[in-house]
Formats: sequence, structure tokens, C-alpha cells
Amino acid sequence: MNKIIAMLLLCLASPVWAADFLVDADWLSERIDDDKLVILEVRYHPHRFYTVGHIPGAIQVQRFKDLGDNQAATLMRFPSRQVFEQTLRSWGVNDDSTLLLYDDSSTALAARLYYLLELYGFNMAQVKILNGGTLDWAAFEELTQEPTPTPTPGTVTLKEANPALFVEWPQVYDDVVSRRDPAVVLLDARPKDMYTGAVIRHSIMAGHIPGAINVVSLDGTSSQKWKSDAELAAMYQTIPKDKRVYAYCHDGFRMGLAYLQLKHLGYTDVRLYNGGWSHWGNQLTLPVVEGEQPYSGDFDL
Repeated sequence: MNKIIAMLLLCLASPVWAADFLVDADWLSERIDDDKLVILEVRYHPHRFYTVGHIPGAIQVQRFKDLGDNQAATLMRFPSRQVFEQTLRSWGVNDDSTLLLYDDSSTALAARLYYLLELYGFNMAQVKILNGGTLDWAAFEELTQEPTPTPTPGTVTLKEANPALFVEWPQVYDDVVSRRDPAVVLLDARPKDMYTGAVIRHSIMAGHIPGAINVVSLDGTSSQKWKSDAELAAMYQTIPKDKRVYAYCHDGFRMGLAYLQLKHLGYTDVRLYNGGWSHWGNQLTLPVVEGEQPYSGDFDL
């Protein structure tokens, strides 16, 4: 009895933070033989699916080829519904499939896949992310280098992209750069040195979109796992929950993580900039700001 009481007290003292889409290795090990479970791995370096190994039965997701628009000037614009639907079907996904997503990048890569599924109307109650990714699984279970057999093609049917979940550059320019709509917050989820312009990566231009505030989404993770709700809330404390949030990063993954973090915290209107900084920062006529302030120079007037 004393042990039971002690365990209850420990649970009450521990922060309640686990999002309902985050699961652990025990959840997966109990369901790994479920015929309706589709396991999808998104590695930062895709060759490690074969060299380091993968969770048994996992299907490889190549993060650029499979999660972007291969025909666009900016590859990480969202793939079309038709193309993404065919990709999911090639992975054996059906409308009633349960999807387990994981990566080796603190869920930032899995977040991009999660977001695309939501963008195109998949039933998100059937989608889970392995918190801790490959590290969480490999701590107690084996990775395998055995090739996963090609699955039977699926029959999943997606919907048109939900316009409430994304934004294109003209709307960002109009709402934030030009009119400075007080109901909109522009969030840059990249590392600080990329935000300030100290480091230029994935673009020609340095700095950030005028008006953007910098919250590094990966700061909300530690050892491949999400930090507590209290820590996440502290990260985003400058963004009121009644605002519409436009989020971007450089290649589409960190902003996906920001999207998940904000939605988990109770933000109701979060939209991702289709193309992000790899689009804006490569358009020589679009304005940029360097430094630590959202607006500076002519844009600070």
C-alpha cells in the first residue's frame, strides 16, 4: 500500500507534459506486430537507414525527396496532394492505418511529415511520434539492417490542403512587413545566428523577415525528447495565444516542430510559410533585416 501511495505522489509531483501524439518505445514494442501499423523513419542522413539500421519493419522516408516539391525552385515547398497521396500509398498507408513516425533529430523531421498529414486531412488521431526517436528505441531494443519488404500499395485518400494551416509569401509581406497587423505574429524557428544573419545558410540573403521574432524550436528538446510543458510555455511566452502565428525556418523542419509545440500548448491558429526562408531568403527583391531585433533600419521607423 505504501508503495502505491508513493507512486501516486510521484505521478502528481511530476509535470504533465506528454502530448497525446507522443509515445515511447514501450508503446511501439507492444504494437509492432499490428497489421495496421505503418512505421515511418525520417533520418537526417538517409543512408543511415541502411548503415546504422532502423526499427524492424520501418519504411524509409527520404526527407527532401518525399516531403517536398521536387519540381519547385524551392524544393521544400509542400508537395501537392496528388504526389503526397501517391507517396503514402507506396508506403502501404490506408485510411485506417496507424502511423508511427520517428527520426534521429529530436522529432523535427517527423514533425514535417506529421504536419503534411494534417495539412491534407489524414485522421490525426491515428498518427503518433516516437519521443526520443532512434535513441529511445535503441536503448532497449535492436535496430536492424535487414531491408524492409516492399509493402502492398495502400489506398489512402487525402483531401485538398487546408488553407487555415499554411500561408504564402504575399500574405506574410502584407500582414507583417507592410500593414503590421497586430493580430499576427511572425515566428522564425531557426538558430539565432541564422536569424541575426551572422551565419548564412540555405539562402543568398542574411538575416530574417522584417517583423519576425526568434524562438528556436529545437531548444524545446533535450536528448532527442521534448522538454516539459512548463519549459515549452516559457519559450513561447512572448506570443499571446489569441494571435495568429505564421512560422518559418530555412528548410521546413524546425517550423514543423514549432507548429507541433504551439498546437500542443493550446495555440489555435498556427500556419506555416510554404517555402520558408529557403524561399524568402533567395528572392533578391524581398526585404530582410539583420541583427537581433525584429525590425531595424528603415523598417524600424
